[in-house]
Amino acid sequence: MGAQKSIHAGKAKIDVNVDFTHKLCASLMLPPLSNGSGSPLSLIIGSLCIKHPNLFGGSEKLDVSWDKGLYDSNVLMAYRRPRPEWLAQQSFIVQHSISPEIGVHGIPMDNFSRSGSGGVNLSRLSVGMDLNEPASSKWSSTTSIKFEHVRPLNDNGQSMSRDLDGFPVTCSGSPHDSMVILKQESRYAKANDHSFFHFSLQIEQGIPVLSKWLIFNKFKFVASKGVKLGPAFLLTRMTGGSIVGDMAPYQAFAIGGLGSVRGYGEGAVGSGRSCLVANTELTLPFNKMLEGAVFLDCGTDLGSAHHVPGNPALRQGKPGSGVGLGYGLRLKSQFGHFVVDYALNACQQKTVYFGISNLAS
Repeated sequence: MGAQKSIHAGKAKIDVNVDFTHKLCASLMLPPLSNGSGSPLSLIIGSLCIKHPNLFGGSEKLDVSWDKGLYDSNVLMAYRRPRPEWLAQQSFIVQHSISPEIGVHGIPMDNFSRSGSGGVNLSRLSVGMDLNEPASSKWSSTTSIKFEHVRPLNDNGQSMSRDLDGFPVTCSGSPHDSMVILKQESRYAKANDHSFFHFSLQIEQGIPVLSKWLIFNKFKFVASKGVKLGPAFLLTRMTGGSIVGDMAPYQAFAIGGLGSVRGYGEGAVGSGRSCLVANTELTLPFNKMLEGAVFLDCGTDLGSAHHVPGNPALRQGKPGSGVGLGYGLRLKSQFGHFVVDYALNACQQKTVYFGISNLAS
């Protein structure tokens, strides 16, 4: 199924993880997104991570990672300098990713239970700095500033400025968008033996360094509450957000799919300038390794789909709101966590989700 190997080279550590389980996951979750070349490398899912704990002799840390999926890839380089505990910890980050844009431009299929390729992929290059503020007993926060360059690509890897229907896929109308983003994220966590409560708030501001760069304000919140009910555990979560100002279609909030409204494909419920999603799940342990779950999800774009440039949700016939319910299994083992969910959407179309967490070290 796969292989994992750690190599020590001096003080540096290299982790290699290669996974050949893509055929099973692809057959259960995603239709083919593009016509692949048939290269043997396209058949591999894996990751490569290089870590150095003392790069220049002053406890500077360097992490370089490369993750490759079926249709996406991500390269991340992070450099961290040590600072006193009472000061914000600095991280300098360079990242490049390529992935299919399914949430907004994907085409709903099989009564919205799946999303196929809309022929739009995103190449993102970002360079920036994170500041992690010293955490209090319950609050923590991170401030970051980064430059981001986004270039839409077609399935052949060529730059594009319009989608298959002839509508712009960037805010600028050119083959790329550039922006400087100032981001503030605050997190609150409280827990005891019987319950927990988590809340996070993200606020992003596009800074107009140049006249053609995007100017916007975006916020997103996530609130979750978990309570023990005898042997069972009840988890509720609410997610919402909105964006004002300049906006490219790929910045819209996509609703639907695993982690959103199950029973629908990724983004198949809708995509808008605003969103609100609620999830409720009740799990009951069968033994130490196996749990059963029942869940109910719902989400809406709050009528904001027509404010997205080009109105891709209306052109693809997305309903704008949806409800999904179902049941599933959760298996915990020394090899990782396995999740299987069976969901039914409002169109009475069935969907099966299959997921595997990272292998245990």
